[in-house]
Amino acid sequence: MAAIPVHRIGRGPDPWQYPDWSRANPDRTFGNRFDDPNGEYRVLYASSARLGCFLETLARFRPDVGLDAELRAIAGEDDFVPPGTVPVEWFDVRAMGSATAHGGFADIGSAEWLERLRRVLGINDFDASVLQRSGPRSLTQRVSEFVYREGFDGIRYLSKYGHDIENWALFEPAELTEKRARAIAESDPDLLAALRIFHLAIG
Repeated sequence: MAAIPVHRIGRGPDPWQYPDWSRANPDRTFGNRFDDPNGEYRVLYASSARLGCFLETLARFRPDVGLDAELRAIAGEDDFVPPGTVPVEWFDVRAMGSATAHGGFADIGSAEWLERLRRVLGINDFDASVLQRSGPRSLTQRVSEFVYREGFDGIRYLSKYGHDIENWALFEPAELTEKRARAIAESDPDLLAALRIFHLAIG
């Protein structure tokens, strides 16, 4: 059993609260990478680094690279306003949480787990790159289901936004201690780092 310090951005005032089942999609998932495809348990997504939380949650605001180039060509440098803005309202409803997660976690990116999943899922060319794809989510959700049935408390995986970011999918009911939450300040150093990496601005 491991004790892992983790961080999470979620809706305030309690970022550690599971999403309400009323917000689930018709397939009973919430559309996330390691959600339960059968809709029996919920998942909290966390990161070992606060920066990882910001990268995972702010990625949706990144400007479209192709559109960005086209707008530059049309507008010119003097009057071009780059896309990629994080609404101020985003900060009003979210909080940064920290806690210690306890349990057994499957390191699905390890060589042993990759081969195990290849055989269980029956996919001949299954490798680490499969776990990094944005879709289809049904495959990684099947991975989640298998890990859950094997008695693990969650999954350790690397972020698709950088392999220096270690993330966690915590299965319900996650054993969390030392839970804390606080508002996200626009001057937060990790927030500013994420904005710089993604070329985002607060608007």
